[in-house]
Amino acid sequence: MTGTRTYPEGVPSWIDIEQADLPAAQEFYGGLFGWDFDSAAGPDTRAAYVIARLDGRLAAGLGEARDDGTPGAPTWNTYVAAADADAVGRRIVEAGGRIVTAPTDVDGAGRAAGAVDPAGAPFRLWQAGQRPGVQAVNVPGGWNFADLHTSDPAEPGFYVTVFGWEFDDLGFGTLIRCPGYGDHLAATVDPDIRERQSSDVTPTRFEDAIGWLAPAHDDEPPHWHVSFTVADRDESAAAAERLGGTVLATTDTVWTREALVRDPQGGVFTASQFIPPER
Repeated sequence: MTGTRTYPEGVPSWIDIEQADLPAAQEFYGGLFGWDFDSAAGPDTRAAYVIARLDGRLAAGLGEARDDGTPGAPTWNTYVAAADADAVGRRIVEAGGRIVTAPTDVDGAGRAAGAVDPAGAPFRLWQAGQRPGVQAVNVPGGWNFADLHTSDPAEPGFYVTVFGWEFDDLGFGTLIRCPGYGDHLAATVDPDIRERQSSDVTPTRFEDAIGWLAPAHDDEPPHWHVSFTVADRDESAAAAERLGGTVLATTDTVWTREALVRDPQGGVFTASQFIPPER
């Protein structure tokens, strides 16, 4: 079964970043991931915005940053799908979060809002219209995961209340699940997902996985962190540096070989090569 990938409420569905030099951002990410770009409307309709595509499929958004006096480097934004952004916004406030940008229509593409969770981690909402969300997923050059980095042990409770998420400590990491997401995938774009993930080394109900919970380092605020899939971690790290980026760290895990990369304008992300463990 193939077709458009759609996202039920509570599943991260879109990612983008705003940078001061949009053409330079396109040059870096296009060179690293093989993206092409189309002009489009973004959450801030006053600023330029382009849609990145990988082999014709929606991959991410790149926007022109507006100089609003806010200090700090650009960051990758994670959007969580909402059937009704206004209703989810009310739940966010009731659960102790804040709405920093009211739900706004984006030229038929969808409806976006900006929020901050109680620990201070910003995230956004996306009520899909003509733009359903990322289509290039878990393929080299495509989006892999969005992970919540926080040191607040109470923070998961906010997301349980707002989105119904589950947090499962697996020993080597804490998995975030959106119950029912696997059913949605099996009924739409990935009918074989459970068979493919049926090995004894795959975490239970991994088909519902939407990300990981990770501790924030002492020098970083709570935030959502974006990972992209790459075919070869070392080759991608070298390419990032040739294009003007900086490799901050490399890590090998049970499942992945990863490089933490800072782009030339300061945006940080992970390039992740999947290495399935032996049975």
